[in-house]
Amino acid sequence: MNHLARFLAAALVLGAAVAAHAGDRQSTVTTGSGKVWTRDVDRSQGDVAATTTGPNGRSRVRSVDRSASRTTATITGANGKTASRVTDRTASGSDTTLTGRNGRTGSVVVQH
Repeated sequence: MNHLARFLAAALVLGAAVAAHAGDRQSTVTTGSGKVWTRDVDRSQGDVAATTTGPNGRSRVRSVDRSASRTTATITGANGKTASRVTDRTASGSDTTLTGRNGRTGSVVVQH
């Protein structure tokens, strides 16, 4: 298992223990070879901002903004490329637009 997979597995275990609580959290994982990964998470009323930083100092940022009618999620990789998902909700269904890191888009419409 590579270092990122180990970090993510550890972060999931740690995250599950604190997922029910709002606020700021920081996790640090040190691998057997001494490399350090950190994860900073800020949660506020359904919104999330999370930054994962690897031993080389490069970071991945994930943000989710939620409201009653819209959710916007964005991931920016260590290479600076961004992918996003925007979901608009109404009483009759939802409309989701996905934009990949290379600018390609797709959509999903769900009607109730």
